[in-house]
Amino acid sequence: MRLPDFEAWAMFAAVVEHRSFTDAAKALSVSKATVSKAVTRLEEHLDTSLFNRTSRRLALTESGKRLADHAARILSEGQAAEEAARDETAELSGTVRLGAPMTFGLLRVAPLIAEFTRQNPLVDVDLHLSDARIDLVEMGLDATIRIADMPDSSLRARRLADVTMHVVASPGYLKERGRPAHPSDLGSYDCLCYSNVATPDVWRFAGPGQQSVVVQVRARITVNSGEAMLPALRAGVGIARLPDFIVGEALASGELEEILTDWRPPPFGLHLVTPPSRLRPARVEALLDFLTRHHGC
Repeated sequence: MRLPDFEAWAMFAAVVEHRSFTDAAKALSVSKATVSKAVTRLEEHLDTSLFNRTSRRLALTESGKRLADHAARILSEGQAAEEAARDETAELSGTVRLGAPMTFGLLRVAPLIAEFTRQNPLVDVDLHLSDARIDLVEMGLDATIRIADMPDSSLRARRLADVTMHVVASPGYLKERGRPAHPSDLGSYDCLCYSNVATPDVWRFAGPGQQSVVVQVRARITVNSGEAMLPALRAGVGIARLPDFIVGEALASGELEEILTDWRPPPFGLHLVTPPSRLRPARVEALLDFLTRHHGC
């Protein structure tokens, strides 16, 4: 049995990550020639080209695209195995790269990161906030927090909690337009829709007696940030469907009012998502455990 050329796979992954043979060599502390020879060796063994090379541009071939994720996992698992061995006797140290949705990250995750780093002074956290659906493997993240229904994938997802959704509007808008009595009434109202879902203008509700209703609403404003809907809501532009961590304070102060309280949008799951490998450095496991313990934050 011939063993895989793990070094060549790892160097291929580094070139993909850095999009340059020169930068990959610097990151690996080896010569550019060493990286180039390793990738050529891998191409010869696989009998396929992994890159299209020109003097100005480096691009993955179709074969390269198909194999890049495998290479990234090989490199990641090798690094994790070495770090796990060192972590057995060493104090937690190094960097953890974590992703989170923008508003949830600002309000709920950032305070936890502050406390975690205070308790672990040798651990650094690189926090990436974005409402866009990101590829955590491609971005080199150790984990990401997602508020969504998780599709089947090779990623590992740990459900931490449910995120309650509220249908809300300003008192002024409701006084002017009246209150909808049933989800089906929403078709005649102006609505604010969140674009980072598959069907922003299709709203689902569960009601009394296990009834369910699906409504297509009129999207007056469509935006990729739930928090960005708040000014329009306060100004009386329309009705929105938003999670409690965004509208909780506005509901408590009376700036916004909840409607259709007998008909609830299905809750979204709060998930902690990690790459498929079970091997993770101790500092990553420590942060994941910390976030799991405080998931009610």
